[in-house]
Amino acid sequence: MNTPTWQKAASFAARAHQGQMRKDGKTPYVAHVVRVAMTVRDVFGCDDPVAICTAFLHDTIEDTATDYDAIHHRFGTEVADCVAAMSKNMLLPEDARETDYDARLATAPWQARIVKLADVYDNGHDLERTMRVHKNIERCRRALELTRQDLPAPCFVAAHERVTHLVEQLTARAD
Repeated sequence: MNTPTWQKAASFAARAHQGQMRKDGKTPYVAHVVRVAMTVRDVFGCDDPVAICTAFLHDTIEDTATDYDAIHHRFGTEVADCVAAMSKNMLLPEDARETDYDARLATAPWQARIVKLADVYDNGHDLERTMRVHKNIERCRRALELTRQDLPAPCFVAAHERVTHLVEQLTARAD
């Protein structure tokens, strides 16, 4: 029996994020990456295997001891490149880090960009625990801007509509 790659990515992410918790201190961090993967597939309607694997793995380089080579070895160049595009370079000062991240994400493969939309979508829905409404509104707007060009329809149409609606809800809540 051949295990689907997305299942391998889910297991890898669970092991990599083992012991990590969300900001609420109660929710295992891996719940976030599972929700992001489900958002890509079920909310945005994207069944691309690279996008789904990237969703499961999107925080492994940035938030765990995992490096690019480990992702590349297990999941290939496409997935590793997408995960790398979603990873901030923590060696840079914060302003430079954000500029570098935005530039890489804007030119990243479409799979990384749709995962970014799913990431901000999930974080926006997680506000009851984080209560960082204004910061999440800005992140959603930035993600929408960074993902506008050269996007395959219809999954990006659905993704943009969902994130735009979320921004509207968050803005109304913040006022």
